[in-house]
Parts: sequence; C-alpha cells; structure tokens
Amino acid sequence: MLLPPSPSGFWLQPGPQCKRIRGGRFPGKQQQRRLRRSRTRGGEGPANTPRFLSSLSLPWKRPGFAKIMGKSKTKRFRHEPFSPAGTLSVQDGEAGEGSPAAELLEKLQHPSADMREFACASISKLLQQKQTIPAFLQRDVVRCLGPMLLDQSLAVRETAAGALRNLSACGGFDVCDDMVTKDIMTPLVALLKECRAGLEESNGSLKEIKDTHKNCMEDIANEAVNLLWNVCECNSTAVSIFNKQGCLDVVLQYLKRFRKNVDLAIAVASCLQAVTEDNPDLLSSFDSSAHQVLEMILLSSEKGMEDILLRTLVAGVTWNIRNTLPSGSQASTMNAILKIFSECLSIDAGEMIIQMKEAEVERLKSSAEPEAEGNLGDGDISILNNDEEMEETPKGATKQESDISDLLPGSKQEVKQVAALLLAQQTALEIIVNMCCNEDPSDDEWEELSSSDESDAFMDNYNEGGKLLSPLCLSAELHTALRNHLVPKKILEKTGFPNSVAIDVCMRSPAWKPLIKKLNMVQYRALTCLHSILLVSDVECLGGASVLQSLSQHLSQLIFSQPEFSKEMEFLEAVTSALRALLQTLASNNISQSMSPEQLMTLCEAGIQNTNVSVRVNVVSILGIAGSVLAKVEDTAETLKMIGKFLLDVATKDPSLVVVGEALDALFDVFADGKEAEKAGEQIKLLYALKEFQPVFKSRMRKEGKGQYSSDQLCVLDNVKLNLRRFIAYQEKLERK
Repeated sequence: MLLPPSPSGFWLQPGPQCKRIRGGRFPGKQQQRRLRRSRTRGGEGPANTPRFLSSLSLPWKRPGFAKIMGKSKTKRFRHEPFSPAGTLSVQDGEAGEGSPAAELLEKLQHPSADMREFACASISKLLQQKQTIPAFLQRDVVRCLGPMLLDQSLAVRETAAGALRNLSACGGFDVCDDMVTKDIMTPLVALLKECRAGLEESNGSLKEIKDTHKNCMEDIANEAVNLLWNVCECNSTAVSIFNKQGCLDVVLQYLKRFRKNVDLAIAVASCLQAVTEDNPDLLSSFDSSAHQVLEMILLSSEKGMEDILLRTLVAGVTWNIRNTLPSGSQASTMNAILKIFSECLSIDAGEMIIQMKEAEVERLKSSAEPEAEGNLGDGDISILNNDEEMEETPKGATKQESDISDLLPGSKQEVKQVAALLLAQQTALEIIVNMCCNEDPSDDEWEELSSSDESDAFMDNYNEGGKLLSPLCLSAELHTALRNHLVPKKILEKTGFPNSVAIDVCMRSPAWKPLIKKLNMVQYRALTCLHSILLVSDVECLGGASVLQSLSQHLSQLIFSQPEFSKEMEFLEAVTSALRALLQTLASNNISQSMSPEQLMTLCEAGIQNTNVSVRVNVVSILGIAGSVLAKVEDTAETLKMIGKFLLDVATKDPSLVVVGEALDALFDVFADGKEAEKAGEQIKLLYALKEFQPVFKSRMRKEGKGQYSSDQLCVLDNVKLNLRRFIAYQEKLERK
C-alpha cells in the first residue's frame, strides 16, 4: 500500500524471538503503560495552547504526554499571563455587579458586529489568565459564547471560537467537561460543517477573503478544530459526539488542504491522533477514501519542518487505525511509518538551531528591521515588536506559566521551524513507545505461584538467573521495520544532552530560550523510548553484549557527569527507567555493567529523596537488581549488608505503598539465594525485621490501599503481601537447617 522497506545497515542484529526479561513488579505494567495522548485523567488541562490572536496562533501546540509510571500527568498546557497594554487585567475579570466579565458578556448581544467581535476578543484575552476564568464561568460564559460560533459575522465566529479555545486550554479538564455538559458540541459541530461547506463554495460570501494571505473560513476552521481537539482529548462524551455526528468526514476535508494550509492540517492531525486512540467505534468510519487522505500525506515529499511534523502526526493516526488497513498492506504501512520517524529523528536539532539562528541574523541584516538590536555579527538579535513582552517573565509569574513559545508571532519564522522539528521528534518518540508497549503483559508476573503456598515454590521462580519469559511484544513486521530503519540507533543518539553551542545560542535570545526546554524534552522521551526498546528485545536484537556494555557506560555518564545530582524530575524518571531496564537485561544474560556498587548506592541514596514516586521505585529496583547479581559473587556480604539496610529502611519508612512494595520485592531478589546473601541477611537480622514489619504492611494496605491506589497497584500489592509471607517462611526454613 505504502512504502517498501528500504535497505540499510543493521544496528539491531537479527536474532531469535525477543524475550521480555523479568522486571520488578512495580511498576511492571506501569513502566510499559502506553503513552496516552488523549482523554487522560488527573492532568490539569487539554493539550492545546491558548489562542492569543489569530495572527499569533500556532495550532500545532503538542498534545500532552502522560507519564508511564503511575497516574501522574504532565502539565498539558501553559497558561499565558501576559495582558497586552490597554487590555483588561486579572483583577478586572473578578466577579461582581458591573464587573468587566459581566459587561463583556452583555456586549455579546450588541446589534453591532464590531462590538460583538470586540467583546469576544476581550474575553479571549482575559481567558488566557486562569484567575479570571471563575468569574466568567459563574456568568455562564459557555452558553453566552456558544451561539457566537454561528454568528452572521465571520469575524465574530473566529474570535468566539478563539475565546472558547482559550477557555478549554486554560480552564483544565473540569472546565472542558462543563463545556460539553453545556452543549458546546452542538454549535461547534455545526460550525465545522459550515466551514467545510464554505471552503467548497466557489463564490459567495462564505468565500470572503479576510486578507491577501488567509481564507477567512480556514481561520475559523483552525480555531474550531483546536477547540474540538481540546474537548475531545478531555471528555469521552465529546468523542462519542465526534463519532456520531460524522466529524471525521469533515476534518478529513480540512486535512486534504495540507498543501495550502499546513497549520490547519496539523491541528486536524493532532485532533485525529487524540480521537483515534482507544476508540473502536470510530474505526469503522475509516474507509478506503480516508486511508487515501492519510496515505497522500505520508507519501508527501515536502521538506519543511512543519511538513515533517504533519507527517509524524499522521503516522501516529495511521498507527492508531492500523487494524482498519488491509492485511496485505500492513507491513508496508509499518515501514512507511518507521521511515517517517527515522527521517525525523535523523535531523540534528542542535545543528539546526545554529543554522536557523544564522539564517535569522542574515534575514534581519537584509531587511534592516528597526526592531533588531544588538550586534548582528554576534548573532544575538532580539525582535522588539509589540509581542516582545510575551517573551519576558511577568512579575509574580512562574517560568512555566510564562512559557508561551508556542504562541510566537509569524515574524520569528526560524524559531517556529525549530519548534516544529522538536515537537515532531518528541511525538515520534512517544509513538514508538506506544508501539513497543502495545501488547501489555499482565501486571502480575508471579501469578504462576498463586496455586501454591509452599516456600519451596518461592525459590522456583529464580531458576535460570531469575528470568521470567513473556510473549514477544513486537510483531515481526514492527521488529523488521525498526531494524531496517535504524530506529534504535537514532533513539540512542537522542538520549545525550543537547548540543552546548545550541543551548548557548538559545540562552542569548529571549525568543529562542524556550527551545531549551523542548530540546531537553526530546532527550527525556528518547530515554523513555530506550527503556521500552530494552524491555521488548533480547541481547541479539540489541546488537550484542558489547553494545549493551557501552550503553551502560553512556547512562552512567548521563547520571554522574553533572557536578550535582540532577534535580530535573522528568530526566531522573526517564534515565532511571532506562538504567533499570538495561540492568535487568544485563543481569539476566550474565553481562557485566560499568557502574560500581558505590555509584549505585550514590544514585539510590539521592534518588530515594526525590518526591517523584516513579524515581524512587526505579532506584529501589535498580538496587535490587544489582544486589541479586552481587549475591552470586564471593566476598560481597558487606556490600549486601549495606544494600539490605537501605532497602529495609525504604520499606519501613517510605510514605508510598508502591515504593514500599518495590523495596520488599528488591529484598526478595537480593536475599533469595546464595551463601553471601544468607550471611548478610543474618547479620542485619533480616528475618526478624520482616516479621516485625509484616503486620504493619498489612495494616497500611487496609487503611491506605483503596483510597489512594489504583486497582492495578492494589493487585500488585496483594502479591507482594503474599510473597512476603512466603519469603518469611523460606527464611525460617533456612534458619532451621
């Protein structure tokens, strides 16, 4: 159907069917949980960015990234606290009689279209500030703005859609739910269909051109699609309405216009990626004509960074609907998807930043813009136009709140190109994680022991180096495509720290500085992706023992290369997850790794202080894996004592039962077998400590379990409780010998 496999060298060497190596039970399936891009729970809001003004809006703000571990989610949008001069302030939006919120909502009924447009635009600006949202919600802003989506004035439609987009982006999940409850979908779907009809008209008022560059109906459609994307990502009812009202056919018509309006196409592709995930009711609507639209984009050859982003997003949609494709074309489609990801990841973002900055300098030199300041020869140029305040941090605002890098004006075209590339790379890495974790194994990898309570059965689990075999997670087609397109090698290349020269370029310019966070995010996603690749591949698939040993050194350097232990939460979670998966693979295949016990203890002592549960789980598991290897080596009792004391301390003191459960599992691993482990266990009085802790653990599970933890986590904790009893029985049996 699409592209044949392209011949290339091999980074992943062909080998026997990959086996997933035993991992800690926490996070177990959580570590392999797919990265969800839609309808997440527990996050703060939808993915899409708030809209400044249509001339400044970039609709391709990335969807949020749900963390693999646990239920926590990243912030899925950025609040924009900036209020341009002459507009209303935060305090102006407070509720009360005669408040600006009430006055503006009243002006929506004004007979003058200009006044209605002004009111919508003013509301839109105020809704960028989260503090003002309650005042508008109290006055039923959704039902006031909803009819404006079908106003006779096209300008009013666009500004009303932009205001609702801001409300959905800055208001959070609860506000999006409220918008759907108040039936925002009815006028929104009608608007989308009218825009489609308007774009198909050859003449008439619906074909009115707002300026020489943009079609007015496309601008309205752009805002409407972004609003649709937000509410569908947050609310299942909105997705159901999307399915039933034929929205797929509508947005596919917009997607066909990708060569004329790539921004609109990117918004549609982002929306489709959200609504096609875990939505079997929609899959039947993807017929051959829908496949052709997606295929047309996948096979397009445009080289712009926005085009690369569009192809990446469409590749994600295609992956979500892969079961609707003819069976004979699935292998070629898989190759097409991985080829797109490979090409995207092949671009060096650091080098591109340097080149784009040089291009910006030359452009400003040639245009002699009066707004440019600084020494052009040094490449340190700031554009001081009406938008410059948006790049500064307002007093009282946090750095994250004031990061509006996705709302850059069009004049900063080079920044926009780099941002598009970084988003494409981040998206590609997230989708690859989903691919690797598509067929999740059971949470409980010890379920085979459930039929027996004999302590001897506990030890049967550790045969053959503690390896538990699970079904292959990667299909043959996917495995071949990953190998042919050198995707694992390119993932590994992205795990390094960003180019220091590019970082310096970004630091010297306010407009470029937000790109640093995007560069870092690509590294974090690459580390997470590396973790997933390690879990679904065996040594031969990964390139052999030498490659894995080099990787061990690489991850060690990432962790210890900085003067101080990193405080960056997402980096720590990603790098410890990757290290955990690597150590599992090395230990199961008797391959040495480069980190010394002292380095591991340093990592674990620092990591256990982290507030992120996932980081604590990872470092505890890492120590358990290392300890289980040392237990088989002579003269390691002293090191095992140190590890045992550390794990006991975590098990008895950590506030999270998830971490406690992982610490207990790690103790089982370390002290399961071996003379050195037996000696160390006696010296730290392991059996006595666990017998004393057993009722405490049971009590904590009764008191805290159901209220704070998911059913998956409780299932794992139940098995930990069972294994604790078995382990104690096993240790008592050893003591009697």
